[in-house]
Amino acid sequence: MGVYRDLGRDFDEWFDWIIREAEVYDYGRYPVKGMGVWLPYGFKIRKHVVELMRSLLDSTGHEEILLPILIPDGILAKESEHVHGFEDQVYWVTHGGLAPLDVKLALRPTSETPLSYLESLWIKSYRQLPKKYYQVVSVFRYETGATRAMIRVREVSTFKEAHTLHATYEDSERQVVEAVEIYSTFFRELGIPFLVSKRPEWDKFPGAIYTIAFDTLMPDGRTLQIGTVHNLGRSFTIAFNVWVHMPDGSMDYGWQTSYGISERVVASLVSVHGDSVGLRLPFKYAPVQVVVVPIPTGPEEARREVAALCERVTEELRVGGVRVALDDREDMTPGDKFYYWERRGVPLRIEIGPREVREGSVTVVRRDNRSRVSVKLEELVRAVVDIGEEYDEAIKAEALEGFGKRITRISDLGEAERAVASGHIVEIPWCGRVSCATEMEIRVGGKALGTPLRTDEREVEGLSCPVCGDRARSLMRFSKRY
Repeated sequence: MGVYRDLGRDFDEWFDWIIREAEVYDYGRYPVKGMGVWLPYGFKIRKHVVELMRSLLDSTGHEEILLPILIPDGILAKESEHVHGFEDQVYWVTHGGLAPLDVKLALRPTSETPLSYLESLWIKSYRQLPKKYYQVVSVFRYETGATRAMIRVREVSTFKEAHTLHATYEDSERQVVEAVEIYSTFFRELGIPFLVSKRPEWDKFPGAIYTIAFDTLMPDGRTLQIGTVHNLGRSFTIAFNVWVHMPDGSMDYGWQTSYGISERVVASLVSVHGDSVGLRLPFKYAPVQVVVVPIPTGPEEARREVAALCERVTEELRVGGVRVALDDREDMTPGDKFYYWERRGVPLRIEIGPREVREGSVTVVRRDNRSRVSVKLEELVRAVVDIGEEYDEAIKAEALEGFGKRITRISDLGEAERAVASGHIVEIPWCGRVSCATEMEIRVGGKALGTPLRTDEREVEGLSCPVCGDRARSLMRFSKRY
């Protein structure tokens, strides 16, 4: 299918080209490695993505906050497992002007520690719970390996992190279920196909009881982690003395969860739907949903009539709630304009020439399959919205179909190695031993993504672990990973 057929071999080159040509993101030219610049068009894409997430969180009782960017050394270090997980990635501020600081300050790598400190001051009773906070901020992590635009950066500039506090473990588990559902809805809305896996114990978030991750598959056959959900248990509440007065009069520590996404969502939106020409953005979330392009031919009077109809159509769409642009630049041919807007992924193009003026219609062209349909002016807004919805369903279905074809259940490790090398996610019967999963990683040439959230016993009935031969208890997923 489209993206998997056209982009797989040359994906790295294509990705760098399109985020530059479509003016999404300027990367590699800012004089600090690992930090990029959101350009106006890309920032609009980012805005629509963030606003979708905000609407989902707000509708489920989350409250937006904004924490300071600096974290004192003593607070960051208070939860030992957490700080050890991030200690080689922290940026430190050691001076204020020329004066050395009394306390080192970390640029926020994530916010579990400062928020837990504040919750110890804010929360006293179970009656205040659950509390569900979130913020959209930059976080900073000193990636020591190769950096990559939007995918592996040192300033994660579109980091949505949610943090919740609960009176009981059972309530924190319910929150994990809600978080998984929120993210599932979010990615389905954007048409980004995904797998949800419980990360293996050795790959969980530092300080968490367990981590659940959302992975998508990029055109080059590598999986990209696009969201995570963590049950933090009481690691941070014990470290920061977040006591809760319980209904029976006793005092106990609270239970926490956290979950986050980053600009990897935009990277996957660009990559999963794109084709060799450029972006193919969902109609519902594209910065420009429709571009109107005049096709001026004939005498001057005919050209004026075309221009007038273009302005009328643009205004009717704008009043009808459609995000529309009129490209009336005189120094470009219609064909150059088509290519310009196709690179930017505008879902629909409206062409208007003398024929459309005579017939009282417009020609609507879809970005995905280049299909053309004539629409009467009196049906304009409704028809455009309907075509946009059909377009969204089509690109979602195409992405999902391509993704599904690359998930393979295999028991033979030789076959699994070949599948991973060809860009597949493989699911292998697994006994549950870490040593067997480690051996599988070596032999298949991929990294463990984790196990499905729920494995029906019938799925592994009669299957055995290909490493030790013992009865399989679940499936372990493997792939090449970013």
